[in-house]
Order: sequence, then structure tokens, then C-alpha cells
Amino acid sequence: MDFHAYITCLTGKDAKAAYALAQQITEESRASDAWYSHFDDLAALLSHKNSLVRNRAISILAANARWDREGKFDALLDEFLSHVTDVKPITARQCVAALPEIAEAKPELVPRIRTALEQTGLSGYPDSMQPLILKDIVAVLKKISTLGNQGA
Repeated sequence: MDFHAYITCLTGKDAKAAYALAQQITEESRASDAWYSHFDDLAALLSHKNSLVRNRAISILAANARWDREGKFDALLDEFLSHVTDVKPITARQCVAALPEIAEAKPELVPRIRTALEQTGLSGYPDSMQPLILKDIVAVLKKISTLGNQGA
């Protein structure tokens, strides 16, 4: 399958196949830099209208942060962090959950990640989702608290 076919699957209507492919790419990305050459194309999926596509992009990009020696993730960080307050609360939670993997790969980004999380407003979410997202944020802040000191 060529890369265009992968993108078509990741953005296609078959959610089950797209999810399975995203999981496969994420796992492969944790093991090798085979997908890093497509970083820019994968990053473009962060602005996709479908939140499921954004979710897939978040996990794949987080897994590829470990291979970034060109500063591409650093440049993308603000856009990535904008999904901490994504219109879809599930996407926001997915983004927050991905941050420790990024912080571990790129500890120099921890201060920016920490600031974004500490300044996150949750008032745009339903009352039922706010405590869940807040719990996620607190857990991530705790998890990354020791990493930022290494990069500073």
C-alpha cells in the first residue's frame, strides 16, 4: 500500500479499518522511524474536520516525536496542544493522554506542555466531561513533573 492509500484509509468512512491502521502505524512508529518521513502529511490530519481522524493523528504523531531531530514537532507543538481544548471532549482527552509520550521523547518541550495544561479552560465542555478532562490533566502534570527538569 502506498502512502496515499494509507491516508485514504486513515481518513475513510470505515472506522474499524482506520482505527486498526492507526494502531498499527502508532506501534510501528514506537519501534522505528519508518513513518517519520511522512510527519508533515500526518500533521496535516490534525486539522481534519472529523474528530476520529484527529484522534488517529494525535497518537501517530506522539509516537513519532521520539524520531524528531529536525524540530518538526517543536514547530507543531502549539497546534498539537490546541487539541487539549478540542471541540470534541474525547479528542481533548486523547491529546492530553498523548502528552507524556511527547514529554518523554522531547523533555525540552515540557515547560510549554505544562503551561498549556495549567492554562486550559474547561468551561466549553459539558459538566459531565469537565471532571474527566481535569483528572486527565492532573495525572499528566504529575507524570511529566520530573521530565521538564532534565530539559531545562
